[in-house]
Amino acid sequence: MVPLAMVKLCQSNGFFCNRRLIAGLLIGCLTGSSALLAQQPPAANGQASATAAAQPPIPALAPEEQAKLDQLLLSWQTQSQGTKTLECKFERWHFDLLAAPAGVHAHKATGEIKYANPDKGLFRVDSLMYYKGMKDGKPQYGPQNNKYGEYWVCNGVELIEYDREEKQCNVQSLPADMQGQQIFNSPLPFVFNLDATKIKQRYWVTLKESPKPNTFLIEAWPKLQEDRAQYKMVQVVLSNNFEPEVLIMYAPNFHAKLAPQWDHYEFSDVKRNALGAGISQFFNNFIPKKPPSDWKITRQNFTAPQMAERTDAPTRQ
Repeated sequence: MVPLAMVKLCQSNGFFCNRRLIAGLLIGCLTGSSALLAQQPPAANGQASATAAAQPPIPALAPEEQAKLDQLLLSWQTQSQGTKTLECKFERWHFDLLAAPAGVHAHKATGEIKYANPDKGLFRVDSLMYYKGMKDGKPQYGPQNNKYGEYWVCNGVELIEYDREEKQCNVQSLPADMQGQQIFNSPLPFVFNLDATKIKQRYWVTLKESPKPNTFLIEAWPKLQEDRAQYKMVQVVLSNNFEPEVLIMYAPNFHAKLAPQWDHYEFSDVKRNALGAGISQFFNNFIPKKPPSDWKITRQNFTAPQMAERTDAPTRQ
């Protein structure tokens, strides 16, 4: 179950995003390459969005607070950037009062994440259970027909998404400047291969009091227009060894009473640089699997989002 402290944390602040972006953020949280997953829909009212970017949503930190945050980010960076390979399991709880009662998750997914430095990743949902109603005071869950969740692979030159619901394989070709190490310049270069400088360039970041002893709570607000259209804010709970334990993403229109939507992730069985099964078998995870003959295959070029320009104009109401 989701720890009560984390549920309270979600409810008291502000996420929901599309499943593709969440998958992207997760592998970013676990590997730094998540951003490739993010789809880039046109920003609604682009001018207003650019204006909003000029107004940091959090107050400026005092010098001593900034120094503490900078030291934490550097420690996190030191811990994470030695990652050559990584694999882990994840659980994801989605909360939405329009789909389930307060305090009850609307659906839960479990799955697997794998990563190989610098630019290979896999994200796959293996089970997806939906809220079916209450029985004897307890929430009931079960699968839904033709609902499978996300499944994608990045092989370093392409991002391949397997849409099992639509029986469609979507292939996005990555430009040369986003291959190799440059993969971390894509959206959400987060958590498991953290670059402290780039994180601060792409997010307004602050350190909050963590509800769990011996952990750190990082809060990040996106500066990218496309990201802000997908989620409002991200929270990451780190262990005292700077290992990500929890990731929470809030809906772009999150409101504790009117629109309480967020996704809560927890990671387990995290294995860094452990290749017990052999390196060749591990790398086979990133070789695209040919979809069934009745699937449709689409191809396109990946387009990275642009950073919103700062402006002195007042925020539009």
